[in-house]
Amino acid sequence: MRKKKYCHVFSVPCYGDSPYLEELIRSLLRQSLRAHIILVSAGDSVFLRELSARFGLPLYLREGKPCLRDDWNFAYEKGAELAELVTIAHQDDLYDPDYLKAVLHAFSLYPDMSLFFCDCRTIDASGNVFSRRAEAVKRLLRLRLRNHERADRRSVKLSALRFGNGIICPSCCYCPSLCGTPLFQNSYRFIIDWDTFLRLSRRPGRFLSLEKPLLSYRVHGGAETARQIESHNREKEEEEEFRKLHGAFLAGILMLFYRRAYSAYGKDKKK
Repeated sequence: MRKKKYCHVFSVPCYGDSPYLEELIRSLLRQSLRAHIILVSAGDSVFLRELSARFGLPLYLREGKPCLRDDWNFAYEKGAELAELVTIAHQDDLYDPDYLKAVLHAFSLYPDMSLFFCDCRTIDASGNVFSRRAEAVKRLLRLRLRNHERADRRSVKLSALRFGNGIICPSCCYCPSLCGTPLFQNSYRFIIDWDTFLRLSRRPGRFLSLEKPLLSYRVHGGAETARQIESHNREKEEEEEFRKLHGAFLAGILMLFYRRAYSAYGKDKKK
């Protein structure tokens, strides 16, 4: 196997002229260890060219229309060409200075790590921190993954995903040699990550969860999550996944709980 140029790379899918993208890039450049960063996009723009030139970051463009699955797969595959580990960094969010250090430390302890993820804090459009019920629920779902020695077992990995998605997608770092290509194989628009994590949980590899907030996850009215809730697509896709996991009856009960979460997001994004 050809040796990769780097151990890790941040691959950033870029959409439009995001007001948050420069702040994300600066958070990656502030990592306590040297970070390798690439920008990827389905569309060229003066805005992206200027950012790429100003920060000295490679910009990779793909042909075709913007599409979440194709954009994320392109980001993942470009990153995998360069590094053993790939974090798909979301342009709205911020990464703490020790995020990369934590990833590499986890990988040094467990070379069979297929997926790394961590806790997060939630911020609003202005960067102010606030608390949400969703974070507490996700921590509960990840409870069994705190035992890293058992985190390679299928049942333990599935425990964080059977009753909802306990994994915070922007915090994820993937090991392509264990996760395979393409990474995202479903056609979902909202639960694209949850369905992918379920598939990865059934493959060899260890899920390493660090219960420390090394990511600032931004909630705002222009976010894709808000659009998916307003269109009711999130509800449709989550119910479909629960039906596959538990059948129609239990899926209906679980959706009663999750519908409350949708209304909570609506309140949060107004803060």
